[in-house]
Amino acid sequence: MTGFASGKGALAPHSWTWELRSVNAKGLDLRLRVPDWIEGLETALRSQLSAALGRGNVTLSLRIQREETGSAQVLNPAVLDSTLAALSQIATRAAAQGVELAPMTAADLMAQRGVMEQASSEDETKALSAALLAEFPAILQAFTDMRATEGKALHQVLTRAVDEIEALTDQAEAAIGDRKAAMEEALKGALTRVMQNVDTMDEDRLAQELALIAVKSDVTEELDRLRAHINAARDLLSETKPVGRKLDFLMQEFNREANTLCSKSQNTALTRIGLDLKTVIDQMREQVQNVE
Repeated sequence: MTGFASGKGALAPHSWTWELRSVNAKGLDLRLRVPDWIEGLETALRSQLSAALGRGNVTLSLRIQREETGSAQVLNPAVLDSTLAALSQIATRAAAQGVELAPMTAADLMAQRGVMEQASSEDETKALSAALLAEFPAILQAFTDMRATEGKALHQVLTRAVDEIEALTDQAEAAIGDRKAAMEEALKGALTRVMQNVDTMDEDRLAQELALIAVKSDVTEELDRLRAHINAARDLLSETKPVGRKLDFLMQEFNREANTLCSKSQNTALTRIGLDLKTVIDQMREQVQNVE
C-alpha cells in the first residue's frame, strides 16, 4: 500500500505542485491538504481517490502559487483582524514594560503579508479548478502504477512464503509417521493409568477418557486445515481485486493451526516444524499488512 507520486503544473497566473503518498493502514484513510478557496475541488479529488484505492493512509498535498501581475488587490478582512489583534497584544505588553512603540500607519498594515491579496475573478477560479482536475488523473495513475510495481514484488514474496508453509506441512505429515512408535508407547502408558481405575469408572467415562487421549495426540485435522488455508491463500493471491483484509484474517487461521500443532506434537521434531511454521506465518503476516 506504500506509494508516492508528484507533479507540477501551471495556468497563468497560477502554478502548483502535487504530492501524493501513502503508507500502510487497515482501512482507507484519506487526508487532503488542498486550497479551500477553490469550491468543490476537495470533494472531487476525494471521490477520485476513493474510487481508485482500497486501503492505506493516503495524503494528498496541493500547493498553489500566484504570480504577481500588477492586477487589482483586495483586502482580506480575516487576516487584517488577526493582524490588528496581534498588534493590540504587542502594544499592551510593551506598555506594561514601559516600552514605547512607534505608531503603525495604514500603509504599514497593508504591507503585512496576507492583508492585501490579488483579486481573483470567478471565471479565473473555475478555469484553475478545471485545469487541476484535468491534471490529477495522471498523478493518480503514476501513484497506482508505483503501488502496482511494489505489489508484483510483494506477490512473489508471499507466494514463496505459502510454498514454504506447504513444505513444512509436508514435513509435519512425514514426522507423524516417525513419532508413531513413541506415541504408541505414550498411549499404552495412558491406557494403563486409565485401566487402573477401571473398577471405579463407568463405561461412558472410560470411553470419554480414551477419546480424549486420542484427540490430544491426533494432529490430522490441523494438517488438513493448514492445507485448506494454503489453497485459500493461493486463490486470494491470484485475485486482481483487493484481498488484504481476507489475507489478514487467513493469517490468524494459519497461526491458530500452527499453535495447536505445537501443543499436540509431543515430539521434538514435530515441535521444531511447528515453530518454523509459526516463524514463516509471522513473517508473512507482516508482509500482508502491505497488501491492499
